[in-house]
Amino acid sequence: MTHIARKRFGQNFLHDHRIIDSMIASIEAKPNEHWVEIGPGQGALTEPLLKQGVRLEVVELDRDLVVLLKDKFKHYENLHIHSADALRFDFSALATDGKLRVIGNLPYNISTPLMFHILANSACIEDMFFMLQKEVVDRICAEPNSKKYGRLSVMMQYYCDTEWLFDVPPESFDPVPKVMSAIVRLVPHTKPPVQIDSLANLNTVVTTAFSQRRKTLRNSLKKLIDEQTMIDLGIDPVLRAENISLSDFAKLSNAFVPVTI
Repeated sequence: MTHIARKRFGQNFLHDHRIIDSMIASIEAKPNEHWVEIGPGQGALTEPLLKQGVRLEVVELDRDLVVLLKDKFKHYENLHIHSADALRFDFSALATDGKLRVIGNLPYNISTPLMFHILANSACIEDMFFMLQKEVVDRICAEPNSKKYGRLSVMMQYYCDTEWLFDVPPESFDPVPKVMSAIVRLVPHTKPPVQIDSLANLNTVVTTAFSQRRKTLRNSLKKLIDEQTMIDLGIDPVLRAENISLSDFAKLSNAFVPVTI
């Protein structure tokens, strides 16, 4: 049974066995571990995971691929296929007997909202291994004082330890995408790296600061936090958003008082 990749689902199927082998070696899956695979496609990672003896849940939106997967892996008792939209899927419902390990070749057009949806359930997740556009992985792992450092860097690093593992060339997929890909490992923090009063406030401050990243904090955040408050917090108001750490953003967030009407 053949399947033609559908652009509306952002499908690019991994077929490079060297990359598949490298991913399986990187994740160090052990028998009976509880794994979730998001967007299994035609099963390039599904099969080696099943052969590792893990308990595997896969979440696939494309109903034609669900049929293909059910037929291809019908002899595996350690597989449960969910025909569902990962953006609306309740991952916490699967974690009935311990934390989940998660893997996926995420559609590039929804990768960021999908990661934040999964991280809403971070307490039930041990770690995650995602294939993403390399530019996105670079932004996730970026440090302050880098042009790649931005909202995604700060918010992802609030939730997780982040680690780039290796790059994946376009020819590893069918159809061939126009961009380089990369593998990232995300490990949710057992304890938040900074103390914040409100996640919503942190998101507002970070988003506002980076929406005008060439402006100084004094100007980009002037509607949220006054200059003297920044100075009192030990943060130089002439710095730009790309120059300050997660810890500094936490201080700004805790000083921000939203206006209520």
